[in-house]
Amino acid sequence: MEIEEYIIADDRTLVERSLAGDDMAFEYLFNRYGEAMRRLFLQRSTSAEDTEDLLQETFIKVYINLDRYSPQYTFGQWVYTIARNTHIDFERRRQEDLSIDEKFSSPAASTPSPEESMIRQQQRRQIEHYIEVLPEHYRRLFTMRFLDDYSYDEIAEKLHLPMGTVKTQIHRARERMCRLILEGECEKA
Repeated sequence: MEIEEYIIADDRTLVERSLAGDDMAFEYLFNRYGEAMRRLFLQRSTSAEDTEDLLQETFIKVYINLDRYSPQYTFGQWVYTIARNTHIDFERRRQEDLSIDEKFSSPAASTPSPEESMIRQQQRRQIEHYIEVLPEHYRRLFTMRFLDDYSYDEIAEKLHLPMGTVKTQIHRARERMCRLILEGECEKA
């Protein structure tokens, strides 16, 4: 498979290729979902070091259990479930290691600080702005694929477009979005 084919391949194809021994396909799955899982762990008040350990543990479980993945769920949902369960197990182990004094002390606040909330709101507004700047056909495809989590098949069916066209246009929309973000970062510097 060429690099471009990995980039536009849907999750199901990458899973099938991973099961067939294609390590590059699994690397693309990791790259596609790794950052979202990292944010999930950080949102749950996990330290940066623990987050990296949990991320690694999650994707080891994903790799080991890849043959158990059922396409009736999106791959993202399946990875999220594994990540959530990995975090729950981590918290249980951590609670077992605490002394009695630590167990009954008041917990740290799990809500983001005002500064963190403001930064998240700004980032969300920036992403929304970049989405609005995309041409209409790219905006619709980008939203369906990355915000609404439609599969390529679902998008092709819903928009009455050939699969190749959907993959190509989503790839171009993703590239355009990345360019907009990079240009926005350069303007800030």
